[in-house]
Amino acid sequence: MLKINADTLSAIVAHARQEVPLEACGYLAEQQGIVVEHYPLTNADASEEHYSLKPEEQFAALRQMRAAGLKLRAVYHSHPASPARPSAEDIRLAFDPEISYVIVSLRSGEETVKSFRIKGAVVLKEEVEVVRKEADL
Repeated sequence: MLKINADTLSAIVAHARQEVPLEACGYLAEQQGIVVEHYPLTNADASEEHYSLKPEEQFAALRQMRAAGLKLRAVYHSHPASPARPSAEDIRLAFDPEISYVIVSLRSGEETVKSFRIKGAVVLKEEVEVVRKEADL
């Protein structure tokens, strides 16, 4: 299960909307098992159909996470015009079976966020729980 703070979820949806028509991408970091921070990264491909991350931005984000006492939990990206499910390329490029892959779909003007675990060619949908307030922690 991916637990995510409501503010962080709103921030990644906003990032996805800001980047339309391109795919947005970034990292999600957790503290005590809850995603509490997002790190928007540049889509180096500047594409509407795929993304790649700039290594220098990846390393900078990981350094910032560690300095803040956070841990990488997920990679997120958007699908501006397609459903929130991994494409064949997403599956092929999933490099770490220990993290989640979060997809924000903006298809038809709706915001759908889904999370997946990907190991090789096996894709497992992961439940997303939105943590809304301190009491939910």
